[in-house]
Amino acid sequence: MILSVHCWAAEKNNDEKLPQTVEQDEVTQQETEESETKIWRLLEMTEREKMLSGELYDPTDKELEQLRLNARKLARKYNLTDEDQPEEQAQILQELLPTTEELPYLQAPVYFDYGCNTFFGKFSSANFNFTCLDVGEIHIGDHVMIGPNVTLATPMHPLLPEERNIRKREDGSFYNLEYAKPITIEDNCWLASNVVVCGGVTIGEGCVIGAGSVVTRDIPPYSLAAGNPCRVIRKITEKDHMPDGIEKN
Repeated sequence: MILSVHCWAAEKNNDEKLPQTVEQDEVTQQETEESETKIWRLLEMTEREKMLSGELYDPTDKELEQLRLNARKLARKYNLTDEDQPEEQAQILQELLPTTEELPYLQAPVYFDYGCNTFFGKFSSANFNFTCLDVGEIHIGDHVMIGPNVTLATPMHPLLPEERNIRKREDGSFYNLEYAKPITIEDNCWLASNVVVCGGVTIGEGCVIGAGSVVTRDIPPYSLAAGNPCRVIRKITEKDHMPDGIEKN
């Protein structure tokens, strides 16, 4: 009798677990199918498409090397101009950056990985030594002010050294694998001097980021934030207005 009770209990337990097992099998099968679909999709993608999709890619790809070379030549050319050469500067920026409604004001020198992956809104500006590592897309809104020595860094590398290290091909050439996360800076933000914004970060509208900050996480709109890592200090409110007489824009 005891044995039969134990057997019944075991059968009952198995019956209770059966739906969960079937469900787990369905999840596993779905994950396998999704993984296979992703592999086939990646095989059909160019390295540039992988890069912009946030997938691991090979930066030594010939197309990407040519794009970087072109961006650095244009940036170097721009950096040799003076402020009394606005037409020359505008022509270079039109070649370097995607088409925009209004070109940003950039104080030379500036540095871009690609240029074509950085999008500016209207009436935005950056002080000297503005560095855009735009492996992933960088979106900068309207009326954004960027102080000197600011870096926007989208590239990411694997954490494990054996996945991150430089590799050697059979032909003797070298390569490595990396990926990128986009950066978004919404309208009406001010990034003070020496700020670093890391990949995957969105800085909400109306934020002020204090000098020397390293922004590793999203900052909610209308925040005064600073530090390493950057943290919200408080909200920016109407109480922060300047003395009467300054016209709001």
